[in-house]
Amino acid sequence: MIATLVIGLREGLEATLIVGIIAAFLRRNRAPLAPMWAGVGLAVALSIAVGFGLQLVEQALPQAQQEGMETIIGAVAVVFVTGMIVWMRTHARTLSRDLQASASAALGRGTAWALAGMAFLAVLKEGFETSVFLLATFQASSDTGSAALGAVVGIAVAVAIGYGIYTGGVRLDLGRFFTGTGVFLVFVAGGLVLTALRHAHEAGWIVVGQQRTVDLGWLAPNGSLRGALVTGVLGIPADPRVIEVTGWLLYVVPVLAIAVWPRRWRPSVARIPLVRAAVAAGLAATAVVLALAVPSTGVDLPRTTTVSGDARSVTADVDGAAAVLHVTGTGREARTTLPASAHRRVTRSGTAADRWQVTEDVSATGRPTSLTLDDLVGLFGRVPVGISPSTNPGPFAARWTVRDTVALTTVGGGVLDATRSERDVLTLSGGGLPAARTTTLERTVWAVPTDHVDRAAADLAAAHTRAAELRLWDTWLPVVLLFAAAAQALLALRDRRRAVAPPTTTPGTDPSRGPPADVPARSLDHAVR
Repeated sequence: MIATLVIGLREGLEATLIVGIIAAFLRRNRAPLAPMWAGVGLAVALSIAVGFGLQLVEQALPQAQQEGMETIIGAVAVVFVTGMIVWMRTHARTLSRDLQASASAALGRGTAWALAGMAFLAVLKEGFETSVFLLATFQASSDTGSAALGAVVGIAVAVAIGYGIYTGGVRLDLGRFFTGTGVFLVFVAGGLVLTALRHAHEAGWIVVGQQRTVDLGWLAPNGSLRGALVTGVLGIPADPRVIEVTGWLLYVVPVLAIAVWPRRWRPSVARIPLVRAAVAAGLAATAVVLALAVPSTGVDLPRTTTVSGDARSVTADVDGAAAVLHVTGTGREARTTLPASAHRRVTRSGTAADRWQVTEDVSATGRPTSLTLDDLVGLFGRVPVGISPSTNPGPFAARWTVRDTVALTTVGGGVLDATRSERDVLTLSGGGLPAARTTTLERTVWAVPTDHVDRAAADLAAAHTRAAELRLWDTWLPVVLLFAAAAQALLALRDRRRAVAPPTTTPGTDPSRGPPADVPARSLDHAVR
């Protein structure tokens, strides 16, 4: 409730001051107020419609898309409140003069629609910002009813204060008011940054920087006033993640400095381009340092690894989607070609890997053509099903079909796993069998030991997780800093061009249309000092 009350109070007072300045100027110049009120009413109605429309659109979306919509609304709200703080900080002294110049231009065109359009655009800006900012705050609040009540109370108080300032019955140090509320709103917007990043992760848009930092459960216990302030007002969760803390610091520190920076310490107009250029250079240098200094993590698997079984080691030569596997045994070496047609991409322990599998029929040379019952027990460990020693004493005629399968899994060209297996289909006949019987015998010729594969897969998974954690620091954060540096460089060029541009004159009011004798001239210049 406190956050929405301050938002409604600040935004409402800004809008009220704008309307009051325009109204005072029009009364001094004996112009009708009806067109202005028409523009104000239309802007207020459109702002309310925008807020309700965004809420209805969000509710009609599936859960994941709702999270994405809330991320976008939160980001837009942060941009709006930042612009509001910076704009009021830089234009407060000239707000009355600028608005009066615009109203004078509208009167000069001699049309009520121009005046209504000016009031409409001036109030629509504040109203649209208020709608989006309040909507984002409602989404981050656990009690929507009290949040809405706070917004209504804040806007009502703002209208009362604005009317009092207009009539001269209320005097308020608006400089301190906007500075104080600006500082508070910086922290509220920082909470929206946290919430937007959390929604972006839940929507599947951001997967880096999700490691937990600190446990703030002691600071914001559920159901307590302190918890309502920290979590409900400032939007700080009990379990902030790395990317959320980073985003909060990157937003709050510079914007807070802008909001409270003393006016006497501000650089002159001529030096602003130099300051912006220095800031851009610093941001770019920081981005380059992060991109180069953050260490890269990875596990390089060897191309040669030992195997158990009828071989000593295997060596893989990977060339794109094809590979050659060299198998070294006792005094002999075999070479197996793995074509691209046998290749596919797989995921092993969260890591992308290349896998080949080749199966072919091989010669049964060396297999016995006659088997006794003892031979069968030696091969299978028991008498095969369907053969009875009493009625089928053997010996049996044996016919073999041998199928050989070689599988290789690599990561980055290194061997993660490799096996060779044989599948023998044995057909027995004779020996008392009334009909031929077929049975299957499978064995592993050689393979990389299971513990070695599991250990290498665990190392790869750990390296993959570590690389994902560091991607925030060596990729995404430098990208953000480079964008900020580019923005500051463009603003420096703009300010430099403005500094050398010839000054423009502001149209004044028509002296012949001064205030009537029975109406005191009202001005709100004191309200925006």
